[in-house]
Amino acid sequence: MFAVLKTGGKQYKVQSGDTLRVEKLAANAGDKVQFNEVLMIGGDSPVVGSPVVDGAGVQAEVIEQIKGPKTINFVKRRRKHSSKRTKGHRQQLTLVRVTDILASGADKSGVMAAENGAGFGVAAVVAAAAAPKKAKKADAPKAEAPAEAPKKEAKKAAPKKAAAAAGADDLKELSGVGPALEKKLHENGVTTFAQIAAWTPEDVADMDEKLSFKGRIEREGWIAQAQEKTKG
Repeated sequence: MFAVLKTGGKQYKVQSGDTLRVEKLAANAGDKVQFNEVLMIGGDSPVVGSPVVDGAGVQAEVIEQIKGPKTINFVKRRRKHSSKRTKGHRQQLTLVRVTDILASGADKSGVMAAENGAGFGVAAVVAAAAAPKKAKKADAPKAEAPAEAPKKEAKKAAPKKAAAAAGADDLKELSGVGPALEKKLHENGVTTFAQIAAWTPEDVADMDEKLSFKGRIEREGWIAQAQEKTKG
């Protein structure tokens, strides 16, 4: 009597006492497992499943967890990167010994079903799959996120308040002064018309050198304009 079973995407023709290397099963050495996907039962009265034989099963004992022969994979990329990589792989397998072939009644045998998986035991597989989900739900609420908005608003409002407190004039009212030039003047401590009105020739030369004005102060008549502003 023989059976054709399916596990790990492959089909095997087995008899009682055969030793098989199948895709890794979630079981420990010494455990008894049962393959329930039986496609055919052969012998004096063969039975072909559609696709499986109802109530049939193949029972086996797990001998040990092993690894298959090493395979080498070579990858070379020529365009742009011109890189190459050699990678080895050994497939994880389970060595089992067939102990019994059941033509019927396998669904009531009570033997653990043979399932493919990286963990050992069905409970371990279920626990490993459920643990990350619980952790994500626990970490979901974040109370610190809303607190960032007031900080940004405070940073944006701070320069305006500082300028108002210093009593800075709108230097853009001077001829040839735009926002960028006004910013440079502020960076060099010039914020009011009174400061510009009090400039001496030495101050004008110093400011020309610092900001590369190239005679703009005298050419545009900033000092005279600033004096008029202060009088008003």
